[in-house]
Amino acid sequence: MNMILNHVGAGLRYSDPVRPDPNDGFPVSLPLFYRRRVILPCPAAFHGVHSESKSKKRQSICTADELHRIPVSNSDWKLALWRYLPSPKAPLRNHPLLLLSGVATNAIGYDLSPDASFARYMSAQGFDTWTLEVRGAGLSTHGDNSEEDPEISGGKNSASSSRTLGFSNLGASLDTEGTQLKRGGPEFVAKFEELWQTTSLMELFTGTSDRLQAFLEGQQILNYQERLTAYLEEFKKQLELVAKHEWDFDHYLEEDVPAAMEYIKAQCQPRDGKILAIGHSMGGILLYAMLSRSGFAGKDPGLASVVTLASSLDYTPSRSSLKLLLPLAKPAQALNVPVIPVGPLMATAYPLANFPPFILSWLKAQISAQDMMNQQLLERLVLNNFCTVPSKLLLQLTTAFQKGGLRDRSGSFYYKDHLGKSKVPVLAVAGDQDLICPPEAVYETVKLFPKDLVTYKVFGEPGGPHYAHYDLVGSCLVYPCITEFLIQHDMT
Repeated sequence: MNMILNHVGAGLRYSDPVRPDPNDGFPVSLPLFYRRRVILPCPAAFHGVHSESKSKKRQSICTADELHRIPVSNSDWKLALWRYLPSPKAPLRNHPLLLLSGVATNAIGYDLSPDASFARYMSAQGFDTWTLEVRGAGLSTHGDNSEEDPEISGGKNSASSSRTLGFSNLGASLDTEGTQLKRGGPEFVAKFEELWQTTSLMELFTGTSDRLQAFLEGQQILNYQERLTAYLEEFKKQLELVAKHEWDFDHYLEEDVPAAMEYIKAQCQPRDGKILAIGHSMGGILLYAMLSRSGFAGKDPGLASVVTLASSLDYTPSRSSLKLLLPLAKPAQALNVPVIPVGPLMATAYPLANFPPFILSWLKAQISAQDMMNQQLLERLVLNNFCTVPSKLLLQLTTAFQKGGLRDRSGSFYYKDHLGKSKVPVLAVAGDQDLICPPEAVYETVKLFPKDLVTYKVFGEPGGPHYAHYDLVGSCLVYPCITEFLIQHDMT
């Protein structure tokens, strides 16, 4: 089995990423800009960032300077916005900066630690930086499920903290809840059956976790069982919520992101009414889709410039490893469950990818290239950054693997068809060893923009260093390139 999986992982690698054709006219390098303040190399750029003492007992989830919650029209959702205030030592910037995360992820990916934090780096350069957690992610809440806001700290995700959580009684509790649901008629019966399918899947994870205890005995994996149990408990809390309140990509595009943008504009009051935006993975796809919708309607999207990291609207010509996961994204056929528990799945697989005998060794290459992210940061990313997502969302995203690329929920609007009408400057960044969104997939979207408005950059050289999917956010070597571009387009 180990030999087979290693061959699969090796087969996903490639060494010849698509780079710009000089005849296409795309700019591939960024000019130097004279500034009042020189950008310091990482991690010195985080000088002066407050971090709470490690001796403090309570380590809360939010590591930003401020946590804001904003309502979404026509829903009961309140989205979480993590705010990183600009450094008073940096030049004043004209536009606030919005960060958008990938599918099934939260704000932790942009702030892994004080000296490995994309969000804190940008705030240290003078940008009023906001990271959005869309519905169902991180600290965003629904209806009366709002919990007390965590204290602002330099702590870690409480999913890793010392707490004892049980999952063994989930089946029994759903038996009781199911009796109540069945009294509500056929619709509630259908929802209960979906919940029961999901519960069976999660109980399988629990059994797998118990067996892993014996398998991992003697390995240096601190509190693994405890952390996995914490993820399962959080998933248990979301079961009924997700079944009753399903959403897709268009909900993010039409409701969540516009709500966040309007709130940030109201707080920061940019003179031209625009903001800067950076999106990683699905976050970049959201920005592309926004530019397409605006171009089609002939409207100003309210964006001064956009940076996309490892994002594409069309994966059909690429060798993306996500194609191997398509059955997972079609739960009606594969798992018959209404949601995909990405967090517990990643937590379960993590030890098998990072500790002997490395049964899932190919999984690490999906996240980070060799020698790019240390073990501690990789562990924090895997165990704290992933959430549970509805099947509807993943099903819509799979249209990016079909002819014509990503489309809206109706199936009639192809987002890539209207990028040529955009008037917003775009920097599109790819990683040379990104198996999830390879450079050829990024280029497939980039080539549709007006050539004078798009810059395409592939990080990674034949002799190294190399960049995988999360290295574009986690590696400080990428940050100055992005900052240069944003500064250029921060003028009003």
